Amino acid sequence: MILEQLSWTPSNKWQTKLSQTTDNFNPQLVFVFGSRKVLSDIELIKELQVRYPLSQLIGCSTSGEIVGTEVNDDSLAVTAVFFEKTMLQFSFLELGDSIDSFKIASQLVSPLISNSLRHLLVLSDGLNVNGSELVRGFREMLPDSVSLTGGLAGDGSNFVETFVIDQQGIPRTKLIAAIGFYGNSIQVGYGSFGGWDSFGIDRKITKSKENVLFEIDGAPALELYKSFLGDKASELPGSGLLFPLSLRTEYDQIPVVRTILSINEMEQSITFAGDMTEGAYVKFMKANIDRLINGSIKAAQISIENNHDLSPEFALLISCVGRKLVLKQLVEEEVEAASQILGKETVITGFYSYGEISPFSSGAQCELHNQTMTITTFSER
Repeated sequence: MILEQLSWTPSNKWQTKLSQTTDNFNPQLVFVFGSRKVLSDIELIKELQVRYPLSQLIGCSTSGEIVGTEVNDDSLAVTAVFFEKTMLQFSFLELGDSIDSFKIASQLVSPLISNSLRHLLVLSDGLNVNGSELVRGFREMLPDSVSLTGGLAGDGSNFVETFVIDQQGIPRTKLIAAIGFYGNSIQVGYGSFGGWDSFGIDRKITKSKENVLFEIDGAPALELYKSFLGDKASELPGSGLLFPLSLRTEYDQIPVVRTILSINEMEQSITFAGDMTEGAYVKFMKANIDRLINGSIKAAQISIENNHDLSPEFALLISCVGRKLVLKQLVEEEVEAASQILGKETVITGFYSYGEISPFSSGAQCELHNQTMTITTFSER
């Protein structure tokens, strides 16, 4: 695996962060993560296409860009990767007016299925999908031998519009992209961990439809949620990132975390990034900074355990925008903590998202998460 890493900021323009390249460097894949504003600058995209004329650009808009151990806003984080022994295939799908996220997943992954497929990495629109149904669709289609990770595009704390880069390298709304990794040489590790504290009593979801929550314990969901937020209720949906819900459908199930995408005052409903299953139980959650950073360490440790003792050459970090809003000026500490576990030779990139796709650990079922640090590591034998 050969890598090159660049960043672009308004003040410093293009900077080379890492280069392992030779004169004939032709990467198959170039990851591009940036804020919605910067990613919309087509001239910057064209400059990348000139630099990497034979490469497929893959990326999305973010709520913060990770390059090495830096976390930036309104920048581009670019990592070009040449795989020496691994074949890649790409699939792109427009959402259009469809709201059937399960069906969309099936259509996206169908062209990529083969006996040599080892891993699927997905980058999705962050506002127009039901992430839980999307992941369920992938699980139904993929063989047990194929792992799945990825994330939902972000838009800061604005929740207005998200972009995913298409096959021509153009950022577009309502798009999902997938990369298939093939062959026995590629080794992929993954881990996901949160670190939020849940508190109070279990509350039952008494009325919901897919990812739209109408009632908790028979009371209007938005009214109850606002009473919990107090003064921050006026800042919804953005302030909801600071106070997610823990959800479990079975008593002994590991809870998943859900955060808000939008609210409906007329219906008194809340739309979440993933399913809010009727009859499931939720708890309110709050942040603990030390536990968030320790969660990043745990995610890195799990990802290495899955990597069959190979040192990661490249790591993709997808963390939730809610974590970034809580950590504020300490946000780089969670990336640095992960980097110390992954090792100084591991090249790191990633972004802050509206949802993370990963199993918690090896052997676990892939889920949509919110408020986690999710790490995917790549090595070639």
